[in-house]
Amino acid sequence: MKQLVTITVLIASLLPRVTAHYRWTALIANGVTTPDYQYVRPSSNFNAPVNDPSSIGIRCNTGARPAPSIASVAAGSTIGFKLDQPINHPGVINVYLGKAPGGATAASWDGSGQSWFKVSQLGAIVNGGTVTFPALGIAEYLFRIPPSTPPGDYLARIEHIAYTPASSYSGTPEFYISCGQISVTGGGTGTPKPLVSFPGVYNPENLPPPSPYPPPTTWPQPGPPVWTG
Repeated sequence: MKQLVTITVLIASLLPRVTAHYRWTALIANGVTTPDYQYVRPSSNFNAPVNDPSSIGIRCNTGARPAPSIASVAAGSTIGFKLDQPINHPGVINVYLGKAPGGATAASWDGSGQSWFKVSQLGAIVNGGTVTFPALGIAEYLFRIPPSTPPGDYLARIEHIAYTPASSYSGTPEFYISCGQISVTGGGTGTPKPLVSFPGVYNPENLPPPSPYPPPTTWPQPGPPVWTG
């Protein structure tokens, strides 16, 4: 009962803010927070999550289009994404890199194919009668590009998979997604794996429940394991 009460209070505390959605708007690269949408692909999904993990929108967001520039970043360096406001729904974070195929750039590639590998995640913590989400309240997320990442152009895809009162009714969590355009330099000859596709990697059977009721004993992180390179 204590566990249920703790989670219920957490969800209820967010109800007045359910319309205050958030967006990953800027890339953090080479120690600098860059201007909004200079390297991050804008979308037509102005201030709303993606709800259907089988849609093309799950890739880089609904109506995503190329950003003006591609950021040059070194393998092994730390980069990240900035939000337009802090995360205000409980949920987890995943970051994937997808390598543009030959003949394409980070700006021209549409992200199709089994080309994506996970490089970072921030999950839930289940401890006795409580479930906590460390991503709640953050305004940026930093991660390391694996040092043996092969050089070339990539899309860096970040998602916050949120669990809200609305998702408990729809049966699917909400995905807050953006893709940044990067060119990795000085990399190695690593073999990123496992590779997944968007859409394809997620379905109702491999996602955590959209509501923390009944109280869970575990909260598995969606997606494949992290490739550390």
